[in-house]
Amino acid sequence: MSTGPVGEVAPSGTVTEDGLEWRRMHPVTPVIRSWKAFAGIIAIGAWRFTDDFSTTRDFVADGGWRFVLAGVGVVVLVAAVYSALAWRVTRFAVGEEAVHLNSGIVFRQQRQARLDRLQSVDVVRPLLARLAGLSQLTLEVAGAVDSKVELAFLKDEEAVALRAELLAKAAGVRRAAPAGLTAEGGPTADAVAIVPEPVEEAPERTVIEVPVRRLIGSIALSGVAVAAVLVILGLLGTLVLTFTGRVDLTDVVSGNLVVLVPAVLGVASVAWSRFSGGYGFRAAISPDGIRLSRGLLETRAQTIAPGRIQAIELTQPLLWRKAGWWRVRMNVAGYGMATEEASTTLLPVGDVDETLLACWLVLPDLGTEDAVGALTAAMTGSGEAAGFTLISRRVRFLSPLVYRRNGFLVTERALVLRHGRLRRVVQIVPHERTQSLGLDQGVLARALKVAHFTLHSVAGPVRPAIQDLDLDVAHRLMQDQAARARQARALDRPERWMER
Repeated sequence: MSTGPVGEVAPSGTVTEDGLEWRRMHPVTPVIRSWKAFAGIIAIGAWRFTDDFSTTRDFVADGGWRFVLAGVGVVVLVAAVYSALAWRVTRFAVGEEAVHLNSGIVFRQQRQARLDRLQSVDVVRPLLARLAGLSQLTLEVAGAVDSKVELAFLKDEEAVALRAELLAKAAGVRRAAPAGLTAEGGPTADAVAIVPEPVEEAPERTVIEVPVRRLIGSIALSGVAVAAVLVILGLLGTLVLTFTGRVDLTDVVSGNLVVLVPAVLGVASVAWSRFSGGYGFRAAISPDGIRLSRGLLETRAQTIAPGRIQAIELTQPLLWRKAGWWRVRMNVAGYGMATEEASTTLLPVGDVDETLLACWLVLPDLGTEDAVGALTAAMTGSGEAAGFTLISRRVRFLSPLVYRRNGFLVTERALVLRHGRLRRVVQIVPHERTQSLGLDQGVLARALKVAHFTLHSVAGPVRPAIQDLDLDVAHRLMQDQAARARQARALDRPERWMER
């Protein structure tokens, strides 16, 4: 991924000397982008005017709403003009090695996303874009925090075809003359893989689907539901005090309501985000990699290239235990911490079999004879069953609930970390995805001769670590894991996984 200043932008449809054909986004793009400005103004206004109900009422009664509408109109007009100018100077081109994007009105910018570093390709369809038959193509590339490239907006069929082309090139499949012939029609010594024109989308097989009823149940049994209950109890308590005459109604409207309304909106927003982000979830496998699709108003179809998931985390909140549900999240290079929660979710909610299947999607071979037994012990077991090494017995008085639960398991292919009694957590990191390792000790840890082990992964929701290991066990784990990581990386497949 690279950025930098550029000169004049080549006109749309122009083929430059380096063989790149530059194209524009769809002409409706400025309309969709300016709509975002309008939605932002509405959100800010709603927050501002609900802060003080009495002031808002007086402002509307005095005709202040006219000035608000005029201001909104001016802002939307400016946003529309800016979006139109930005669309005119934005171009993209697809080469054999990278995707090029030129943009910027005042400061021109050139971005290049190397295809051999491609982590995932997402086809995103916001509600307004869906109505217009348009999609946004998002390329996540291993690199800096802001390494993704967004091509917005393209026709649906163009976005899907472009995704197939990019994944084929990222895999190492190349366009070439037919096997045995050169471009001029003469013989050639080696046959090369041929990409059809246009590139056909690779077939897929669906392996996991999340029912809507289960998704709703998982939200109802989450911390969001607990927060909602607390807000409702607070509201009911306020109403009881009001009707019994202990609190004046004016004080309720001007005081407590100002606190409760944002709380209700916050809880509703989180619940809606989880429902909308997990609605219609489907996981499939294909030669391109793992395909994940989800979304209610805004749909997202992710295609994560093989081997690009760096670490996964299985979690089971206490309220999910009776239903046997688990959630699986993942680290993917290029996503970063600012990525929305749905994009880093490999499985929003699933039973034990589906959770094991999600692990298999990432790591088909765990490197142990009884992979199911090892993962089951990691998810629900305790003690040293299945070969787990537990934390130090010297911290038993500090962690009476988890000292037989917290531990780690090393297989030929991955490091498995297990911790948590009430909220169960399992973290799995393939050896070749180890970024770096660390040990740290506080004052109490030094006195107890224990250490905290950390395996550093790429930025994401999974932060592999295990605390309170015996000092000699922690040192040995660190040395052995470093050796395993070096050996695994030496045997790892190339970045272009179909290249011969």
